[in-house]
Amino acid sequence: MSPVNMHEAKSSLSRLVAAIEDGTESEIIIARDGRPAARLVPIASDTKKRIGVAAGKFQVPDDIDGQNAEIEALFYGKSV
Repeated sequence: MSPVNMHEAKSSLSRLVAAIEDGTESEIIIARDGRPAARLVPIASDTKKRIGVAAGKFQVPDDIDGQNAEIEALFYGKSV
């Protein structure tokens, strides 16, 4: 894609981001007064893989809050 001028980038940012997200474009250069000023690129793909990496592998126990009073007492230095 040839450089996109600043005005076009401002008025069609959603379309430009969609092109990056779906892989239509690997980068988009935004120009000011005909000179490259910024580069729009996708976020590294490894970031997406981390979210939900433990999904389904851990079950929260029903009594997870059972020791809250004891933990609070320890935190504030009170005797249990």
